[in-house]
Amino acid sequence: HTKNLQKKLIKAMEEVTSASDTFVRKNSVSTDGLKIRQLKMRANYFTVFMTLVNFALIFAAGHFRDFLRLFGYLKCSTAYDTKKNKAAKIQPIVKGFTAFFIRHVGIYAQDSLNRPLASTPGAEIEILERKRTTQFHTDYKHTGRVLKSLNFGSYNYLGFAQNKGPCAEASKAAVEKFGIGMGSPRSEVGTCQIHNDLEKLVAEFLGKEDAISFGMGFITNAGNISAILGKGCLLLSDELNHASIVLGAKLSRAKIQTFEHNNMVDFEKKLRKAVIEGQPKTRRPWRKIIVVVEGIYSMEGTIAHIPELIVLKRKYKFYIWLDEAHSIGAMGPTGRGVVEYWGSNLNDIDIMMGTFSKSFGAHGGYIASSKAVISHIRRQSHTNYASAMTPGVAMQIYSSLRIIMDKDERHPGEGQRRIRQLAENTRYFRSELYKRGYVVAGGDDSPVVPILLNYPGKVTIATRYMLLNGVAVTIAALPAVPLTESRIRICLSASHTREMLDYCLEKLDEVNDLLGFNHFLKNPIPPIPYPPPYERLEKS
Repeated sequence: HTKNLQKKLIKAMEEVTSASDTFVRKNSVSTDGLKIRQLKMRANYFTVFMTLVNFALIFAAGHFRDFLRLFGYLKCSTAYDTKKNKAAKIQPIVKGFTAFFIRHVGIYAQDSLNRPLASTPGAEIEILERKRTTQFHTDYKHTGRVLKSLNFGSYNYLGFAQNKGPCAEASKAAVEKFGIGMGSPRSEVGTCQIHNDLEKLVAEFLGKEDAISFGMGFITNAGNISAILGKGCLLLSDELNHASIVLGAKLSRAKIQTFEHNNMVDFEKKLRKAVIEGQPKTRRPWRKIIVVVEGIYSMEGTIAHIPELIVLKRKYKFYIWLDEAHSIGAMGPTGRGVVEYWGSNLNDIDIMMGTFSKSFGAHGGYIASSKAVISHIRRQSHTNYASAMTPGVAMQIYSSLRIIMDKDERHPGEGQRRIRQLAENTRYFRSELYKRGYVVAGGDDSPVVPILLNYPGKVTIATRYMLLNGVAVTIAALPAVPLTESRIRICLSASHTREMLDYCLEKLDEVNDLLGFNHFLKNPIPPIPYPPPYERLEKS
């Protein structure tokens, strides 16, 4: 009887449609009237089918090679040799499909990953060349040659990752005064004045009562979600959320419910059902409900639908945890992230999380919220056992944030100049890709630009060709993205000049002529307006 009643309630709730909750899903419109597109990967069925055939042939060849290795007809790298484990009668640590995929697919892309740098990660970088020393693609050595390339792979959105300039000089002064490391957690004797100054500035920047900083961005999510949630709580998470959020959610012991990526219709449907049914078995109301989304999704380049989320929050009374790792500093007229970008109110976001390793050219993370929430995190967070952020890094963040907020009298307007330059570079680069018919995902103003190639072999060949021609890009494949959606990812920066962008586009055209990864797109995406509008900046 209870289950039938619940089904009737769910059906009745679904039939109720409020005009205030109706949004345009494909072409979202912000509160100030700015039309913003959210593009998804849209390869056709033939491309997807041929990609699956490609993988089927690779897996078949892999099983055949394993068969030959079993009888000694083919040598195997010692890193993946299971005969020693069988002789010692012990199970291998890495086994199953993961080991198979690494052995027959992953190792052939090792030269495209973990590339060692010999310079700062600015607009131009120097990469140490490596050569394979064995036939198994597992061992490499440096040749002594340095490859000079344009950097389109680092998260240096505002160009603060420098070894010269005001931020670098301030960091040197902090090291001379406080030393390299604090040698203690923040909860003991690891807090210095620069930590307190940084947290006050972050809270002021985001319009929150208080903030707390951490020495690692990943642990900011993984170690603090469990401090907020526990048994009897519900966590709704976007299906493409970062691994740090996934780990933090699992550690919290809360009930986890995922919804389709950036799909507020599916989110509301699952939220409504969870609210009606309550906790499993007991059917009691949830102790608290928190929704976790990212500002910009690092593999898709899509931007979270914040206005829709805020409307649903007011209707269903849940909390919002917003991860702005890739959007803080890079989005919005004054760099305050996607909430400002959409023209929404920062006070509507309960917990604002972000990292310092992107726009600020450093490392670490922060959480900004009310004093009660931050005080609770200071007491209950598992990160209390980690060493404090080093003073030099804290000063790098502090000085760059002062420039963004236009508080540095020596460099007036420098922060706004960088934010505008990044926005112009993003719109120009994406517009040129659309004209050429590349399969590109994400929002028009997202500095994360994924280009779909589908085939795993094309991805590795493309990144090798680009590097040899002076352009460094990153790749993404399984397990970071779905099996048939391998891609190269380009990250734009305010330090890129128009000549650098044009050179990267030229090399993309050359590798496209070689591999042909845009000819399946029959209807190219219309270009976006250029330059980006700044009416909101004048209004603010």
